[in-house]
Formats: sequence, structure tokens, C-alpha cells
Amino acid sequence: MKGIRLEAPGGLDNLRNVTLPDPGEPGRGEIRVRLHASSLNYHDYRVLATPGAVAAGRIPMSDGAGVVEAVGEGVQEFRPGDHVVSCFFPGWIAGEPTLPDFATVPGDGVDGYARERVVCLAHSFTHAPKGWSHAEAATITTAGLTAWRALIVNGRLRPGDAVLVLGTGGVSIAALQLARAMGATVIATSSSDEKRQRLEAMGAAHTLNYRTDRDWGARVKDWTDGKGVDHVVEVGGPGTLPQSIEAVKVGGHISLIGVLTGRSGEIPTGALMRKQARLHGLIVGNRTQQQDYVRALEATGIRPVIDRSYPLENIAEAFRHEESGRHFGKICLEW
Repeated sequence: MKGIRLEAPGGLDNLRNVTLPDPGEPGRGEIRVRLHASSLNYHDYRVLATPGAVAAGRIPMSDGAGVVEAVGEGVQEFRPGDHVVSCFFPGWIAGEPTLPDFATVPGDGVDGYARERVVCLAHSFTHAPKGWSHAEAATITTAGLTAWRALIVNGRLRPGDAVLVLGTGGVSIAALQLARAMGATVIATSSSDEKRQRLEAMGAAHTLNYRTDRDWGARVKDWTDGKGVDHVVEVGGPGTLPQSIEAVKVGGHISLIGVLTGRSGEIPTGALMRKQARLHGLIVGNRTQQQDYVRALEATGIRPVIDRSYPLENIAEAFRHEESGRHFGKICLEW
């Protein structure tokens, strides 16, 4: 079967199209899945683009969607023909997080889904939303579930709340869609005026260009009558966090889910204290939360925004498109 491996020392130029051995039949508690799609995330990009980030020969991609081909003894949740989508933390079934690292994450600590077939424990997947394409389903695993946990699970989003989303990547677009479906008001940022128009067409009440309006936290407060937003979906990290703290209301909630501007930096702790805001770091979510998210997607009719799809063998080109920052929503691989 065809697949992708990352050769030493890493980097997009060292992604190789390879022939992999067939995984065989599933054992007890396992399923065999014919994979058809994945979607790109910043986490995947960091793993691939950073020399030495993962073991040589690693099969990349944390997201995988496809069809169950066979089930092993004792598996009752799935049957052949079911459309399924992978879990970011396969062993985190429910409850509070206990995993301290990415050792079990596909495409990082273990081999991922850039291949035609996989055999794994059944709890490594959930059912995909009914009627979705494989590419659409593949957007759930990382970006979609992160937005769900940030706003619904941890944020306890309510109708009438105000939400600030940063940029137009997969997490931010999913968060905008969820917030609008819940009756919240959304404010969104972008460096592109063309993308701002698309955000407004999707229901954003206000948009701003963060490159030309450096003090965007104050602008957000103005739009909320000086109160600030209830929730910030913070994907930038140290470069944007001061403005996010300025934008959030007293007692508000900031979900720190990204490090696009760097992995460390100064935090204005005094401003955060004055706001008495919750700064909640999170990484994706558990399997039970993904199942809840799938039900919500089916109930609301939300469909993901896919910027572009590439064939699996063009994986490096797909990541260079992500690297350029020109995308709006998710970038997918299909095979």
C-alpha cells in the first residue's frame, strides 16, 4: 500500500512516497480502516518542518478519515462499511487530561495516517458525521475538536456571548461556526481585507486587520461597549496574548490553543490579574468530547470550510501552501 515517510533529518523536502506493508487483519478489540483523507494542522507542520522533531521514518498526519473494512473479536461499536474519523489522543477516552506529551499522538509519537490502511484499537476512531465526505470528516480530529472544547466544554458558551477569533485557520473558522450556531456574536481578525469580507459573509459581526490596527484589543472593547468579549480563541501565543487580554471582559475566558507567534514570551500578568480572566491552555480533547462534537455537527448542519485538497503524494506542496498563510479554513489530503 502507498504511504508517506519522513526521512532524517526531517523537513518538508524529506517527505518520501513509499510502499508500506499491508497491516493485515484486526485482532481482538481492533479495526482495520481504509483511509481516504487527512487534514493539515499547525501541529503536523511543526513536527515535519522541525529537524529531529520525530523519529526518522515516521508516517505523518494526526488526522485520518475512512471506512471500516474489518473488525476484530469483541468490537461492537463498529462494523464494516462504517465511516470513521480518528482521535488525536487515542487513549484519552474521557475525563480530565492526564497525558503530559505527544507520545501517543499519531504522526508525532507514533505513526500517523498518511497511508492507505491502518489496524488499530477501535477506540482510536469515532463515527464520522453522517453524510460527510472523508475530507470533511478529517477536519474534526484536531482543529474542530479544539474549537469545540475551547468554547463549549471549557468555555460553556451561551447564546448572546461575544467571541473573539484570531485569523482564518481551521480552529478559528470552526470556532466562528460553532459560536454563530449557538447564537453568539463573533469578532474576527485577519491580515487580509479579502478574508475579512469572507468572515463577515460567514456571520462575523465585526472584523479588523491586525496588521494595520495594532491596538486591536481596544477596538474589540469599543465594539462591546467597553465591556470586552466573553471568550477569546487565542491561537497566536505570546505575540497576540497581550491584546487578547485587553479584549477580554472582566472574568472572561481565554483559550490558549496555539503558538503561531512563538513557544514562549512575556505575559502581562498584571493585566490578566486585573481582568480576573481564566487563561486556559488546552490541546484538542478526548474521545467522548469528539463523539459529542459529532452529534452537534449533525444537529446544527455545520459543514467545515475546506480551502483546498491535494493528493497524498503532493503532501509537501500542501504544507507549503499552509506555510504561506494564504489559506482560509482547512487544507486536506485525499486519496
